[in-house]
Amino acid sequence: MSIAVLVVEDEALVRFDIADYLAEQGFDVHEAANADQALAVLESVPGIRLVFTDIDMPGSMDGLKLSAAVRKRWPPVRIIVTSGNRLADAADMPDGSLFVAKPYSPAAIARSMQGLLAGPQ
Repeated sequence: MSIAVLVVEDEALVRFDIADYLAEQGFDVHEAANADQALAVLESVPGIRLVFTDIDMPGSMDGLKLSAAVRKRWPPVRIIVTSGNRLADAADMPDGSLFVAKPYSPAAIARSMQGLLAGPQ
């Protein structure tokens, strides 16, 4: 059974690229362009196990606030945060989450997802 992940990225080409790669690796990929869409997807797809989100995006909250909301409402969901504009300090992110700077390789993201999902639940 494939693992459901949610990719949250406002830049469509970046989102399509990583989503396609992850789907090729066997993940069940869901997509959102901002935090509001991401929360709607999480509410409608209960099996999502990991969120991969950009920090800087338009809407009611950025990726760090989205990460905090996900951790509070869906504690078992793993989180990977990315940005090309700033580094996220561990203190800014929920416990157990991971930061990956842009540009990243899709293969590195897939490995990071597998590592987080294989870790303690």
